[in-house]
Amino acid sequence: MVNAIPFDNLLTRLIEDSKNVDLAWQIGVLALGALIAWGAMRLARPYLTTPAAHWPAGQAGFRRVGFPLVMLVVVWLGRTVAANWLASTHLLNLAAPLLLSLAGIRLVIYALRYAFEPRESLRVWERTVAWLIWGVFALHITGLLPRIHAAMEALSFQSGSHRFSLWLLFQAAVVIVVAIIAALTLARLVERRLMGVTQMNLSLRMALSKAARTVLLILAVLLALPAVGIDLTVLSVFGGALGVGIGFGLQKVASNYISGFIILLDRSVRIGDLVTVDNKYGQVSQINTRYTLLRSLDGTESIVPNETLITQTVVNHSLSKPNVRIALPVQVSYDTDLEQAEALMLEAARSQSRVIRDDPDNPPRVCLKEFADNGVLLELAVWIRDPSEGQSNLRSDINWAIWRRFKAAGIEIPYPQRVVHLARAPSEIADNP
Repeated sequence: MVNAIPFDNLLTRLIEDSKNVDLAWQIGVLALGALIAWGAMRLARPYLTTPAAHWPAGQAGFRRVGFPLVMLVVVWLGRTVAANWLASTHLLNLAAPLLLSLAGIRLVIYALRYAFEPRESLRVWERTVAWLIWGVFALHITGLLPRIHAAMEALSFQSGSHRFSLWLLFQAAVVIVVAIIAALTLARLVERRLMGVTQMNLSLRMALSKAARTVLLILAVLLALPAVGIDLTVLSVFGGALGVGIGFGLQKVASNYISGFIILLDRSVRIGDLVTVDNKYGQVSQINTRYTLLRSLDGTESIVPNETLITQTVVNHSLSKPNVRIALPVQVSYDTDLEQAEALMLEAARSQSRVIRDDPDNPPRVCLKEFADNGVLLELAVWIRDPSEGQSNLRSDINWAIWRRFKAAGIEIPYPQRVVHLARAPSEIADNP
């Protein structure tokens, strides 16, 4: 039998004290707290806006929650002192959870924005968290929170030697969500610190950041459950079922996840590489836990499972060197001075800033490919270091430069020609033998 919970409405008690002189003193304490909090944030502003700060995330977070937290401390101290000579401190009792709720909302929303990428679903989470915290505050000041807590505690069931109530499950869910958000925020902070270490290989930094995220998430759940009184041994059955599920239905997901770490560690495919896999050519823009994102030169993106990069042949066009060779065929007539045509083609190639000119192993070069039916086929071969910038635009620029130089020099680019022999009729042959 659950004992009746006394009804304590802070709003009603505040209205009853509205004509009491104690209320004026409490308003003064609130005004003093707001003034002290404003002054403290004013003095701390130079330290919170330093560009070269070691912990910019902590500075940005304190700028958002500093004012309500400092004011909360002042109000708490003022309430403690005022309780010795004031008959009631209902306004201060109401202000304390209000300031705590405001600080909690700002802190959680900042943590969500810091831990997750900006997206539309993030706004839904932010609104949900804000309404949840304000709802708890509203239940507290109206005196309904203890009654709801007692009702949720009464709804319970027994599982072996463990008793589970609705309040315990709700508390566990909240603690787990908060722990996961904290773990993701810490993982994002570790990732930013690792990305700042430019001396380390990018793939290794990505692998370490993803491993840190995974470890922190697991630790968050393992620490959150015992914190609310749930024994981890009750999860043994769930762990066995999860293992069977991974072995049968989730083996592809697990394979892609492990393949992602293998790719990042062995560095056979790195972010920025130009690869061809499964008849898809593009630049590796992301290596995620489940898939790798390829961005082609026309802007389209292909999602390739990480397992494909492990089990299939991958052509990495920039594994050892980012240099890529571009060949441009040009045909000239047989009457052309080939040495002059070669010089003009090399001049057109060297006029482009993207063409490598300082590498003795990969200089621009003109090759005589073949003596074709309609003319001499030449091929201009150039090398570039930035294939991610595209090849079609460079081909067009070089072809335009060749066309202008050939036109100025009077070099003809032949078109298909055919020699046609007209056969005479038998009557013409008899008349003109």
